[in-house]
Amino acid sequence: MLSYWEKQSFLQYDHIIIGSGIVGLSTALSLRERQPNASILVMERGILPTGASTKNAGFACIGSLTEVLEDLKIMSESEVLSLVEYRMKGLEKLRHRLGDNNIGYAENGSYELISEHELIALDQFYTINDMLRPLLKKNAYSRADHMISEFGFNKGLVKHVLQNNAEGELDTGKMMKALIKLCVESDIEIKTGADVIRVLEEGNEVKVFIDHKHLAQHITFSCRQLAICTNAFTNHLIPGLDIQPGRGQVLITQPIPGLKIKGIFHFDKGFYYFREVDGRILFGGGRNLDFTGERSETLSYNELILADLLEKLDTMILPDTHYEIDYAWTGIMAFGNDKFPIVAAHSRNIFLGVRMGGMGVAMGSEVGDRLAELMTSE
Repeated sequence: MLSYWEKQSFLQYDHIIIGSGIVGLSTALSLRERQPNASILVMERGILPTGASTKNAGFACIGSLTEVLEDLKIMSESEVLSLVEYRMKGLEKLRHRLGDNNIGYAENGSYELISEHELIALDQFYTINDMLRPLLKKNAYSRADHMISEFGFNKGLVKHVLQNNAEGELDTGKMMKALIKLCVESDIEIKTGADVIRVLEEGNEVKVFIDHKHLAQHITFSCRQLAICTNAFTNHLIPGLDIQPGRGQVLITQPIPGLKIKGIFHFDKGFYYFREVDGRILFGGGRNLDFTGERSETLSYNELILADLLEKLDTMILPDTHYEIDYAWTGIMAFGNDKFPIVAAHSRNIFLGVRMGGMGVAMGSEVGDRLAELMTSE
């Protein structure tokens, strides 16, 4: 049961964006930059973003050496360069829009750990540097083997360390709060608890149907243009897209006295990642151990992967170091047959900015800007 005032003032907008993660909020901000007087609403089904925007490790990364080499097995050199540039532009836009202090951006070092079975990657070290140098204006990677002892890694398992020279780290919580704050200051409405059950395009209008559990009824919003930025959950609204959910397992230790490790780290083609934060180790990944099991939208634990993360903490990252796990969590990412996001018009008035491939921090701002440009290009 809605009032006259609610129907008159709260249900019609120029633009509605579904999803309040990095991409959704970035799209709203880019729309505002292009259309200062438009009415813009962002809808989120949960109290907090449902996917990975508030659950990621805060890596401002463009890709490690082994990850780039893996991409080159299935992509052309020009495609890989385009993907790296996508990530670079996204990070530049994010930092410029919000400011480094507001997102806790820092460059404390980014490294890749090379194991025995990855030594062949070093044969491509100079080739990949040459490939990326015109884009980065510097070497992407440099040798940093002295860090094995400095950080206290197991020398039997970590054979080499590479420094990634174009990457940094940020505070995920600060980043998301800064995005929300800027949206509010930009007269962009954000409604949480807005569970969209379907969308319907009728002529020049899109209707968005919300399941309002408290009123026990559906509420219909309408807009000129709809942007769907729901990443792994997009097939619920637009079935048949090349989008597969990919759950990520993450754990964090309690503060470790005398911790030597500083910065962010990748290994095993980017499937594993860890970092120091507030004197703790945040460690996640291992999806490659159980692709089928992690192709899930359920925020639950995978005991096989958690056990593997703990084993790697014990033997490789923190050997001979006492630590205690504080807690763990999961986030839901989206993947497809290629690593590029989907930024496209689904129909005349419905647009998609989805499938970040686990690189939402890096690409989200650029995806939002390209989506806003697509929506306002007519």
